[in-house]
Amino acid sequence: MKRHTFFQFTAPSIIIMTLLMVIPLIMAIWLGMHFLTFNNITEPQFVGLRNYIDVLHDARFWQAFNFTVLYIAIVVPSLIVIGFVMALFLDQVSGFARGIYLSIFLLPFIIVPIVGTIMFKQLFEASGLITWIYQTLFDTRFRYNEQSVKALIIFFGIWYVTPFTLVVYFAGLQTLSQDLLEAASIDGASRLQKIRHIVIPHVRSLTLFILLFSIMDAYRVFDSVFVLSELNPIYKANTIMTYTFQTAISVQRLGKANAMAVLTVVGIMIVLVPFLIQSYKEQIAER
Repeated sequence: MKRHTFFQFTAPSIIIMTLLMVIPLIMAIWLGMHFLTFNNITEPQFVGLRNYIDVLHDARFWQAFNFTVLYIAIVVPSLIVIGFVMALFLDQVSGFARGIYLSIFLLPFIIVPIVGTIMFKQLFEASGLITWIYQTLFDTRFRYNEQSVKALIIFFGIWYVTPFTLVVYFAGLQTLSQDLLEAASIDGASRLQKIRHIVIPHVRSLTLFILLFSIMDAYRVFDSVFVLSELNPIYKANTIMTYTFQTAISVQRLGKANAMAVLTVVGIMIVLVPFLIQSYKEQIAER
């Protein structure tokens, strides 16, 4: 394809992406250089890089950053492993039963996030089912504290997003050549050996895609934290997104919130660029 033809086809998407991403990012960078509140929103005061410096010296920001990293480090590997295992089991089921199991597994993913989080939280209320089971087993009440709230946020993240990885892996398994599996069986390969040497390499590109998507999604987690922690500072369960929200709405430091958002975008890019480069190399190698 000629370069001129290529740009003719891609020009609409490039223009839209520029309008939706680049321009807002430039505006956020510029607003991050101003002291901006709801009171002086029409006449912001230029302060240069002071907001960015304040963010980098803000202990609560780094506390939120640390919990966000912890959330990503636990949730992303867990949903990849659990989703892959569930997809392997579902691939062994056929007929009407497969549709039933798939519907059950997808139930968390089709629920509106805020509604799902509220339903999940009710299980741990004083009259909730999980609270009753917990009290029956351990003869003590389930209590909300820093550790339990963070654990609930992480557990909900795994429960809610795992169906996505299940669907992606299950779709990938449907494209796997049965001839390879049959040849491996004839050669005496066990089920685990076929998974290790045939199935996992086959879904490697899907794993990279899930990894990219999941990191971005986990980095901006907000709904579950908002509902489960109610943004109570005693739980120390703020993520970068919830702390940015509090800075903008509660503290009314809109300039600092914009600076925080810009630094968040930079952080995401630093994390994702190596994976994007690796994905590009794999796509080139497959051609």
